[in-house]
Order: sequence, then C-alpha cells, then structure tokens
Amino acid sequence: MNSFDLFGYHLLNQFAGHLHSFDIIMSFFAQYALELYALLFVIAWFTLPKADTDYRHALLVMGLSGILALVFNLIISNIWFRPRPFVTLPKGTFTQLIPHSVDASFPSDHASGSFGFAAGSWNKAPFWVRGSFTLLAILVAIARVYTGVHWPTDVLASVIIGVVSAKIAWLVNPIFRPFSNLADRIFCYGKYAKGNSN
Repeated sequence: MNSFDLFGYHLLNQFAGHLHSFDIIMSFFAQYALELYALLFVIAWFTLPKADTDYRHALLVMGLSGILALVFNLIISNIWFRPRPFVTLPKGTFTQLIPHSVDASFPSDHASGSFGFAAGSWNKAPFWVRGSFTLLAILVAIARVYTGVHWPTDVLASVIIGVVSAKIAWLVNPIFRPFSNLADRIFCYGKYAKGNSN
C-alpha cells in the first residue's frame, strides 16, 4: 500500500456510515452497475432513430469494449494479486458498506467495464448516450472506493484499461459490422425499416 492510496481511500471512505441515505445511493452504484448499464443499453437501442444504424453499431462496440476490459482485468489479476482495503487495513480504520469476497482488488472490474462502455461511446454515439454512460462510470468508480472495497489506484488503472479497450474495439470494429447488420435486419432498422425503399 502507498501513501496516495491511503490518502485517497480515507478521503472518500471517511464519509461512509455517516449519512444513511447517501450510503444507500453509493452502495447502489457500487453494486448494480451492470444492471444499470444493461438498462441504458436497452433504452438507447430502442429510442435511437431507426435510421441511425451507425449509432447502434456504436452500442455493439461499446459492449465489446466493456467485455474486453474485463478480459484484461482477468489477466492482470492473475499475474499480480493485490489484497482489498478491508483485508489490509486494521479494523476500525475504515467503513465497509457492502459485502465482498477477498479476491484481487486490482484492477476494479466494475470500473473497467464501466469505462470500457463509456469510452466506447466517446465521439461515436449521441451526446445523451456519451453523457449518461460516462457519468455512471464516474459514479461507479467513486462508489467502489467510498464503500470500502477498492483502493483509488484500482479504479484509476481501470479508467486506463477501459479507454485502451475502447480504442482496440474501435480499431477492429469492422469485424463486427455483420453482427450489427444482422441486428438491424431482426429489428427492421436502417435499410430494413418498413417503408424504406432503398
């Protein structure tokens, strides 16, 4: 453990356990990021204009970015095991708001996946998609430290992993265009939309 992690961890975690309503909110973001992102993906898929096939392809690449980030996490955590704060720190010096296993702390799966999704949307999706995915990613990263289950550098490294994953996913995105086209056909979007004579 280093001084930056200790300072940053206590800076956020010191507020945990003092305001019940805020604890509930932060615990919710820390635990249910996947469900929230699934909801955002569904909302985006069905509310984007039917003609916007490129935006829907962006949703596919965003999903792949998050998955790739989790693959990187799996590799990293198997190479280097870092204990979680509640394992390392003396009892009474922190507040753990949510239950968690004692698996590897570095990097954060929640934050890596979140920033994979978010970074995959940057400059590729409508503003409301970029904004909502990025805001949620920031909240998730903060919440994972606030609730006591991650060090600050766990989530900071996850930001980098998410962004790199998004860059890679967009580099190889043409490979997955047939899957986007298949989805367009199934849902009758783009050139498959009813009434489209093209």
